[in-house]
Amino acid sequence: MEPLLTFAELASLMSSRAGVAIDAAELERRSDSAFTELGLDSLGLLGIVGELENRHGSVPSGAEMCRTPGEFVELVNQSMPAGA
Repeated sequence: MEPLLTFAELASLMSSRAGVAIDAAELERRSDSAFTELGLDSLGLLGIVGELENRHGSVPSGAEMCRTPGEFVELVNQSMPAGA
């Protein structure tokens, strides 16, 4: 089963919702880096959460509190079934 959120999609959302351009492969390599180290602030993360809510109806509680891309992707994929 394919995950709901991939690093490629997260990289795209970071660019479109927060203006942070990052290559998907680099984002995956740096998945344990803090969002702030990658140039994404808390408002940018809220924009990403909002877009995911628009697409899927809901996002796991606490998603906006994630500190790293890896933590965010894992939380979303563990809490929301694919195709949601």
